[in-house]
Amino acid sequence: MTEFAWILGSGLVMSVIALVGGLGMFLSEQTLKRLLLPMVAMAAGTLVGGALFHMLPTAVEKMGNTTAVYAWMCGGFLSFFVLEQFLQWHHCHAVTSEHKQPLGYLLLVADGVHNLVGGLAVGGAFLLDIRAGIAAWLAAAAHEIPQELGDFGVLVHGGWSTRQALAFNFLSALTFPLGGLLAWAAAESIDVAFLVPFAAGNFIYIAAADLIPEVKEHEKISANLVHFVSLLIGLVAMGAIRWAVHG
Repeated sequence: MTEFAWILGSGLVMSVIALVGGLGMFLSEQTLKRLLLPMVAMAAGTLVGGALFHMLPTAVEKMGNTTAVYAWMCGGFLSFFVLEQFLQWHHCHAVTSEHKQPLGYLLLVADGVHNLVGGLAVGGAFLLDIRAGIAAWLAAAAHEIPQELGDFGVLVHGGWSTRQALAFNFLSALTFPLGGLLAWAAAESIDVAFLVPFAAGNFIYIAAADLIPEVKEHEKISANLVHFVSLLIGLVAMGAIRWAVHG
């Protein structure tokens, strides 16, 4: 497969993942609450593992172990901080909105921007190394599933119909393949290697600022243990992929 095919195909599959929110219709609120937080913890581990085991090594390999690599990583970290500050956007992994959360169209606009940046980053990874692109996509997909379940719950709780929530979630997710295609087009005229450490910063921010705070404290020790093990599974899985591919 060509780089273009990988970017377009993986981007469209990511958009389809937005429809996973519809599963919430078939599960009780109690079951969703039990499933979501372990999924969030595993997604956090996957994002950190993807950044540290795959994206940063690839960036160093292509750009050298220079200050620029870490500056772009900081830029990726700060970009999502700014996204939250100005759009008041935050991952919400509750069936109903338990956080200060933008409603309706503002949530979808913020998610669209988030997906566009993610698509740019993953597209850039594919352009440098197909293996790095696959790892970045897997990490992004792992956190997309609990996010979409949470977004679906927020929209329905806010008065949207099931059909509306699914349709508009899917539309906002289409900015992911758009971002990937923009990265592919930009590669004709500029070096897009910087997108890989930039994406690593994105991933670390999402894990550290949005996901881990939701799972790090629980009234039950057993739940904390489940969350820790789930996070560890995500880290180990990404490390194992790195070892299997690169040795």
